[in-house]
Amino acid sequence: MTTDNYTSPLSERYPSKEMQFLFSPDMKFRTWRRLWIALAETEKELGLSITQEQIDQLKQHQDDINYDVAKAREKEVRHDVMSHVYAYGQQCPNAKGIIHLGATSCYVGDNTDIVIMSQALQLIRKKLVNTIASLAEFAEEYKSLPTLAYTHFQAAQPTTVGKRATLWLNDLVMDLEDLDYVLNSLRLLGSKGTTGTQASFLELFDGDHEKCRVLDQRIADKMGFKGCYPVSGQTYSRKVDSRVLNVLAGIAQSAHKFSNDIRLLQHMKEVEEPFEKHQIGSSAMAYKRNPMRTERMASLANYVMSDAMNPQITAATQWFERTLDDSANKRIAVSEAFLATDGILELYINVSKGLVVYPKVIESHLMAELPFMATENIMMDAVRAGGDRQELHERIRLHSMDAGKVVKEQGKPNDLLDRIAADPAFNITKEALQKVLKPENYVGRSIEQTTEFLNGVIKPILSANEDQIGLTAEINV
Repeated sequence: MTTDNYTSPLSERYPSKEMQFLFSPDMKFRTWRRLWIALAETEKELGLSITQEQIDQLKQHQDDINYDVAKAREKEVRHDVMSHVYAYGQQCPNAKGIIHLGATSCYVGDNTDIVIMSQALQLIRKKLVNTIASLAEFAEEYKSLPTLAYTHFQAAQPTTVGKRATLWLNDLVMDLEDLDYVLNSLRLLGSKGTTGTQASFLELFDGDHEKCRVLDQRIADKMGFKGCYPVSGQTYSRKVDSRVLNVLAGIAQSAHKFSNDIRLLQHMKEVEEPFEKHQIGSSAMAYKRNPMRTERMASLANYVMSDAMNPQITAATQWFERTLDDSANKRIAVSEAFLATDGILELYINVSKGLVVYPKVIESHLMAELPFMATENIMMDAVRAGGDRQELHERIRLHSMDAGKVVKEQGKPNDLLDRIAADPAFNITKEALQKVLKPENYVGRSIEQTTEFLNGVIKPILSANEDQIGLTAEINV
């Protein structure tokens, strides 16, 4: 462990090892070498003077990267790609003359970025599906448990705990749709040359345009992609990075909304995030059970949402066929957005699998407010018994105001039912009123909506991704 220089929290605290590897030097430079091999193989297939022995030598040293040689060379020439071409050539002396033949730096740089973002999106997708799976279990378990719903964080008509969970789920479904669209639209840059015209390759192939077209497609095939972007400058359009980070920012938005709701519910002691046996909530207040995990979700989500501005600005300010003012920003913004989103989903899976529900507290809060919400039904029953609707409406309004004043100013229980039972205009007993106050009578179609949503929307997603489900998330700190 290094303790005398800066280490990013995104290297040690939040993301998974799998995501950290995708943005590691090994992943980057091994992909560079895979791309150089794909280029050499395709150029050989298309008739250039490249031997199988040269390609075999390149493959032999594909993964044993001599970083020390590349680092020393970069100090001398100040160019990362040419330093690694040189280092690879030192290991493959018979092939050093054909490494990177006809290509520009973006051939390895940009194509590698697409490869890494594609694999990183697939990992994010897997975790998103697992989050959906765990929330779906929660929604199914609690679909019939009535709870107060809130508008403006003021008590409103009841819903169920499971129905509320479908709101979180629906956000994630939209994120999954966006992710799949962007992931399926990703293409390699291919071998486009210094300004995107493939002029160097046209020269290599003696003016054969068809071979230039085939070169791009075969490289894409070898790297596992459907194809290459049909046109580009030296780089792929930086709008690609913006589109990818917009997907991550969307996931961050959904996670932040979930985080807010759970933290508010934990304040009300209705639902809590997991709290481990030896976990400390506060250094000063030993009794506290702070919602640390959902707070961290919100914190990371804020970062991802703000980070999405970086590729937007980069894409907007590129000049003509390319400028290099994207490079430093891109290296940081894209990798950190993925690492932070990975950390968010690790937390989301962990929390959603371990949510603790307190039905008695939920019932207590609901029953304290339900008399107000039942007044429409009470009034209709009284009208059917011969009462005057306008008079009854006014009397309920006055009783409600007085009962609310007792709750707010005196801190006493809601006595609205007692007031109505004592009012001869309603001609109803306290016992009869209490029969009206069944929470399940006021949740509308919450249970049915939850069942329909889980069966019609969520189950097809989970069935189509059955092999992805079963992921567990471990929180490092």
